[in-house]
Order: sequence, then C-alpha cells, then structure tokens
Amino acid sequence: MAVGENTVVTVEFWIMSTDGEALDDSDGPVSFLHRGLDSLLPRLDDGLEGKTAGFEQTFHLEPSDAFGDYDPELLRVEPRSRFPEPIEVGMQFEGVPGDAEDDEDTEVEPDDGDSDENALIFSVTDLTDDKVVLDANHPYAGMALRVRIKLLEVRRADPEEIEQGYADSDEESDDVLDALIEARRNPGTLH
Repeated sequence: MAVGENTVVTVEFWIMSTDGEALDDSDGPVSFLHRGLDSLLPRLDDGLEGKTAGFEQTFHLEPSDAFGDYDPELLRVEPRSRFPEPIEVGMQFEGVPGDAEDDEDTEVEPDDGDSDENALIFSVTDLTDDKVVLDANHPYAGMALRVRIKLLEVRRADPEEIEQGYADSDEESDDVLDALIEARRNPGTLH
C-alpha cells in the first residue's frame, strides 16, 4: 500500500543540522495520519506521498519548510523577581506575547499544559542575578535541517482515525508527535 489520503504511516526519523550534527530523533517507530493533525511537517508529508514501506530518504528543509525563521520579537528579558525560585535554564513558562509589559508585578507561572490558544511557551535560555532571558522560538527556528525518514509501514486509517484527524498510537509515539504537532501549529513553541 502507498502513502496517500486516509492512510496511517509508521516511520522512524532523525533530524540533523546541515553539517550533520544530530539534533533529535523519533527514538523508535511513530505512527501518524498522513496529512492529519498528527502528521509531520507538510514538506515531509509531500515527500512521503505515494511511497511504500521500505522507502528511505534524507530531506533538506529550509527554515520556511521546517520551524520557521527566528523571530527576535519572541525573545524577552524579564526581572528575575517575576519568577518562582528556584529557576534554571531550560525551565518553560507559558505567556501571551506582550503580557509581561502589562503587569511587571505579577509572578509568572510555570507551564501546566492547559494553555490559552494565543499563549506561547517561553524557555529560560539565560539567567543573571536580576534578569531572566526567555525565548519562545522553537530551538530549530531559523535553521535549515536535514531529516532522514525511514518508512516502516502504511495502512488504511480506521474511520475513527479519519474523523478525529489523527492516528491511534502508543503513548510514547504520542509524546514525540505532540511536540511536532505543537511546533508545526506554532513555530514558537516546543514542549
């Protein structure tokens, strides 16, 4: 069976910088509804169209085909007093663009997973004694990438999968795909 409309695709993938540095991988097989809510990046969906199990290829993706251009408007420096202690690089906080300027005395809450549609996830990228640097850009924003995909299986999607817009898959696959879905919907987030 070939990849097409209403098919569930199982792949493994590896993401690299253009100079070959390993950045991320699927950590095993992941399944998704081709061109569904849980699918990979649209450019990769195009590359899989019509292919069958056993297909393997490395795709070159420009930032516009991957996680977008780096947006300096998504970088913020905030007073450390607005954040709970202890705080460390890598922590993530939810925020709406421009909300920090609205109320400097309000403490920022860590991301709890329940998010406003306009909210972005800001990652702490640097700390000083009195400042916190936050960045809502995807870590790969502005980067051209190479993505190697190995197509393991293609099957017809169940009517329920078609209706809901995503494949039923195991929990581990869901975590990997959730991060990709969110990154595709909003290039400024990564969970």
